[in-house]
Amino acid sequence: MMNNSESKTLGKVVQIDEARIQDHLGELMRGTVEETLNAMLDAEADAMCCAQRYERSPDRVDTRAGPYDRQFHTKAGNVGLKVPKLRQQTFETAIIERYKRRETSIEESLIEMYLAGVSVRRVEDITEAPWGTRVSSGTVSKLNKKVYKHIETWRNRPIEGEHPYIYLDGIVLKLSWAGEIKNVSVLVAIGVDQDGFRCVLGVQEGHKEDKSGWSGFLEHLKQRGLKGVRLIVSDACIGLVESVADYYPGADWRRCTVGLLKKSITQAYRPSA
Repeated sequence: MMNNSESKTLGKVVQIDEARIQDHLGELMRGTVEETLNAMLDAEADAMCCAQRYERSPDRVDTRAGPYDRQFHTKAGNVGLKVPKLRQQTFETAIIERYKRRETSIEESLIEMYLAGVSVRRVEDITEAPWGTRVSSGTVSKLNKKVYKHIETWRNRPIEGEHPYIYLDGIVLKLSWAGEIKNVSVLVAIGVDQDGFRCVLGVQEGHKEDKSGWSGFLEHLKQRGLKGVRLIVSDACIGLVESVADYYPGADWRRCTVGLLKKSITQAYRPSA
């Protein structure tokens, strides 16, 4: 029989490095996925050519022009694709299209999380479980810039046609910034065109509901082409009413009955001192 010291010595003869085993299995998995996907791409190219590569066939309608490399993210990690190119047709693959839809859904999810106030660090943690990868703060930042670019394009788009009826209002939203929740004022303009269709004409954040804020907003709308205004409906904010008279003197102004009703109800049920 072996004593305790001999048993400890023999125990060190065979050691299992779990990390190396996991890495090895990961490499095997990536290799299998890469081989399978490239085979699928080749099969799609053959179908479009109506013949296999180098095959002499009277049914052939196109030939290969050499592949190009593309990185493809999978659960097994990044794999290298050899995407075929054809001489006469544009190679379109269902694999890449599904990947594009996946990328789009991920981008939309990241944007929604950020706009909902989820911190960048928390976004990194959340994405690791469902997508098998940890989205960096740099990626989130790039997506935000991409979104803001579209928002600015929408905010500064020309206002076409005439909008006889305009609804103006200021709302207060909660904004998560640097771990703090702050109130942010947002000025909104909704217009009704000559055909009776309603649409949001403009939104401007970070401005107070005073004359300076409303004047800047109305000037912005006018520069973008807001015209044909006959009636403006809003609450009884003095700064707003004065700004309307400055920028659209020919338009009538009416107080919003909804806001007036809410104020009346609040005052009616307010406890007496």
